[in-house]
Amino acid sequence: MAKQFPALGADHQSFIKAQHMFFVGSAAPTGRVNISPKGMDSLRILSENRILWLNVTGSGNETAGHLLEDARLTLMWCSFERRPLILRAYGTARMIHAGEPGWDDHLARFTPIPGARQICDVAIEMVQTSCGYAVPFMDFAGERDTLRHWAEDRGEDGLRAYWAEKNATTLDGRPTRPDTTPA
Repeated sequence: MAKQFPALGADHQSFIKAQHMFFVGSAAPTGRVNISPKGMDSLRILSENRILWLNVTGSGNETAGHLLEDARLTLMWCSFERRPLILRAYGTARMIHAGEPGWDDHLARFTPIPGARQICDVAIEMVQTSCGYAVPFMDFAGERDTLRHWAEDRGEDGLRAYWAEKNATTLDGRPTRPDTTPA
């Protein structure tokens, strides 16, 4: 049932654009594997082999730390609606932080989201589809605005303080930025 492709075809891209959420999977060479759900208007397909996603503030920052040690990344979309399908994009990625080359150009591709902390630049090496026959039907009720309000209430200084306190290291104590070291 599973099929592999060297790139995102037009049908794959249409499927991705129709989904309301996706998942990101990453891991350092040792330690915990991380899988994070992502939503909001935070993903852009640049080409058949390249995707950007805007990483907004969260309770952790595992993916950023993992990518500093191992660039492997998997993105996954599931259809919860009529067409059963699971699509995975396997590749390598790097995080771009504010002030780094490429940040301003890439950020301009997104509608502003308060709390944006990195842009993940993903080079896709393989795409896999599978049936999704066991994925349940679910109805989309709307976007949550909780994270947006939370970030707006903190402001830029409050977000930076939060990042320093809660997002500077992974669960395994690895730094999440190339210019930081664990305490």
